[in-house]
Amino acid sequence: MQMPAFSLFRCARRAALACACLSATLALAQAPVTVVHCDKLFDSIAGTMLGPTTVTIAGDKFDKVEPGTQSPAGATVIDLPGATCLPGLIDDHVHLDMQFGKNTYAEAAHLNFANMVLHSTLYARRTLLAGFTTVRNVGDHDYDTVALRDEIAAGTVIGPRIFTAGPAISTTGGHADWTNGLSLGLQGDPGPLQSIFNGPDEARKVVRLHYKNGADLIKAMPSGGVMDLGTNGSGPQMSQDEIDALVSTAHDYGMKVAVHAHGAEAIRRSVLAGVDSVEHGTFMDDQDIQLMVQHHTFYCPTVYTGQFVAEQAKKGAYPPTVAAKALAIGPQILNTVSRAYKGGVKFAYGTDAGVYPHGQNWEDFIYLVKAGLPPAYTLQMATINAAQLLGHDDQLGSVTPGKFADLVAVPGNPLDDISVMSQVSFVMKAGVVYKRDGKEVLQPE
Repeated sequence: MQMPAFSLFRCARRAALACACLSATLALAQAPVTVVHCDKLFDSIAGTMLGPTTVTIAGDKFDKVEPGTQSPAGATVIDLPGATCLPGLIDDHVHLDMQFGKNTYAEAAHLNFANMVLHSTLYARRTLLAGFTTVRNVGDHDYDTVALRDEIAAGTVIGPRIFTAGPAISTTGGHADWTNGLSLGLQGDPGPLQSIFNGPDEARKVVRLHYKNGADLIKAMPSGGVMDLGTNGSGPQMSQDEIDALVSTAHDYGMKVAVHAHGAEAIRRSVLAGVDSVEHGTFMDDQDIQLMVQHHTFYCPTVYTGQFVAEQAKKGAYPPTVAAKALAIGPQILNTVSRAYKGGVKFAYGTDAGVYPHGQNWEDFIYLVKAGLPPAYTLQMATINAAQLLGHDDQLGSVTPGKFADLVAVPGNPLDDISVMSQVSFVMKAGVVYKRDGKEVLQPE
């Protein structure tokens, strides 16, 4: 009697699934096993410090987390005496294809796109060696960090795991309209293809273009900013219906939305539209704080950048228009961070690295503590909170079996002295060691 075609298909499917399960089991059994002995381990979920702990890694995932010192037979053992281990750090606000310097505004007219791409590989490497194994890139040039993301994932470039927004989205004359300040003959009329829009329909189109071009999330500019050549540093630059259209379209496509917003009105409009995070938030008022708590909106304060740009402006590092905004906006952020934390807003770690030198992403820890945040909370910001904002806390943000084996170590105890976060001595990403004993591993282990 001939078996019906459907039954044959079902049997074949069961056999294939059985083979797949067996292959996965064999692969796990054959995966290289590494054991890391930590003097202390920061539990990012509980926000507490554990004592001596053994972390076992199988392949690219954490396998076991056990108290004391365990040394299973056949495992590669890494001892980190006197060190505190933490989950791989996450920076949810970077710009890997740029770094402001004294010649930045002139270089914009002379550097080629290829120069920016090559620079990004250096900045990515510095970021990883500083202990940041994952980043959210919130603004680039012509989707170059989409390519950088893919090349790092393929192993051809060394750097952190990247979630990228592609180019930042702005309205005409807004903070991400890089034709601001150019002569009339050079400005042109950038539109959705250049990530510039006007009106709800164009907002929807520019989001869909980002999705089409490989962005993981959306970064929008509903307020003025500091580093562009426009004069408006904090006023709203998107209407409510424009940002509503942008956010709803992004969410339809499964993309989160981060917004650059300094002024209170731009923050309010953004939160009401349902954005996932507010970046900078310098002039956040009490109404904004209440709305952010109600809507579960994350806050990435980029606190060190505010201090940095103000100091650079005093040294004459920026054009007069930029310097005036830096001096007016930068010093406000410490007070805002303190009020937002006391008001119950949930923070994720974001630095704006690229406005200041890459590899110094740890600076925000220092200033967050100065603003009154507990050291343990700042570490949670850069681990589990940042992973939650990304929507990948099932894979990142804590040293938990089954998650990616991203592990870093610093000397001493950051709960006693947060400045030790500047001294990352060990970096592992997805089970691969990139830094050990304070030195880069030239051929990653």
